[in-house]
Amino acid sequence: MAAALSAPMAQADEIFYVSGAVGNAIENFRVLVKPWEEATGHTVTIVPMPASTSDQFGQYRLWLAAGTGDIDLYQTDVIWAPQLADHFVDMTELAKDLAPQHFPSIIESQTVNGKLVALPIFTDAPALYYRKDLLEKHGATPPKTWEDLTATAQMIQDAERAEGKADLWGYVWQGNAYEGLTCNALEWIASFGGGQIVEPDGTISVNNEKAIAAIDTVAGWVGTISPGGVLSYQEEEARGVWQTGNAVFMRNWPYAYALGNGDDSAVKGLFDVVPLPTGGGNDTSAATLGGWNVAVSKYSTKQEAATSLALFLAGAETQKRRALTEGNLPTIVSLYDDAEIAAAQPIIPRWKDVFLQAVPRPSAPTKGKYNEVSTKFWSAVHSTLSGNSSAAENLELLELDLDDMKGSGW
Repeated sequence: MAAALSAPMAQADEIFYVSGAVGNAIENFRVLVKPWEEATGHTVTIVPMPASTSDQFGQYRLWLAAGTGDIDLYQTDVIWAPQLADHFVDMTELAKDLAPQHFPSIIESQTVNGKLVALPIFTDAPALYYRKDLLEKHGATPPKTWEDLTATAQMIQDAERAEGKADLWGYVWQGNAYEGLTCNALEWIASFGGGQIVEPDGTISVNNEKAIAAIDTVAGWVGTISPGGVLSYQEEEARGVWQTGNAVFMRNWPYAYALGNGDDSAVKGLFDVVPLPTGGGNDTSAATLGGWNVAVSKYSTKQEAATSLALFLAGAETQKRRALTEGNLPTIVSLYDDAEIAAAQPIIPRWKDVFLQAVPRPSAPTKGKYNEVSTKFWSAVHSTLSGNSSAAENLELLELDLDDMKGSGW
């Protein structure tokens, strides 16, 4: 922290920080940066983006390709480093004391060709949210497999609707055609033992019987335990259904936990989380590795101030405050043993079990083509879930497309 909070600099700069947001993230961020603003004399202007990470990435690429100096600091998804590295400042030397405090795997994910191009500010891995009260009422336990989830969700949904709760659904998740569907579908396939779409060695593995079985299973949820509209849901739409008390189960990221326990939530105190289920006789749960970082633009004319803010946001004190106020998972290992965090957000130490099951998206093996690979993947999955051809047909076509892409060079 000391390195990030220095005495006010001679020139006060306005730092433009671009970030997507879910929940109350923008409002919380304004409070989070006040100590840095007061200590340095600089100010931070937030440039909001759509909630969809796919839309964010597209806009980022346009700005960076144009060499715009209008944005000083970018908040970046964990998968974007290989694709955007050339546009960001190398912070290896500047963060040499801070970087060792973070999970090594996360620092490694933001290091491209030996350059640390972004600093982690929080990590993410989704979990299964469940209504404790409804499971207890109906004599059920948290599901360990997708088969268990399907049966339990249907049973409770049917029973509650018979009692007049016509709007209750068994399970809500993110089914829109965007990066979030890649995350969900990767979890389904990996938990069935069907691989990671493209393996770390570059092998294209997505077209296999276990992957097909996983997607076919999910297709059976649409219109039964999940509303037909789930195919347009992103994180906030799923949370909206859940937080109004209209879902038994939800798949979502850690940010939804604190919001679900807010005073305006119909499910406050009525839910808990467990790791996502396993599938297809496999005994391994899978949670997509997420997380957010900050990167300084090479085109910024205020790099000194922007780097100072990046170090501040990635530091232990700021990560602790973010954990306490938003429930975000720290990337600094020691904070998982912090007594104050454990007391205020007991879910964070417990989320370590979820985090240990995290599976990375194939951004490393597909390098600069990851975005195109992901788009092809989520499109194939969405087409299947929408009833346009079978999983077997769509994954076979996807394999051919990925072979072509690989042949021209990732």
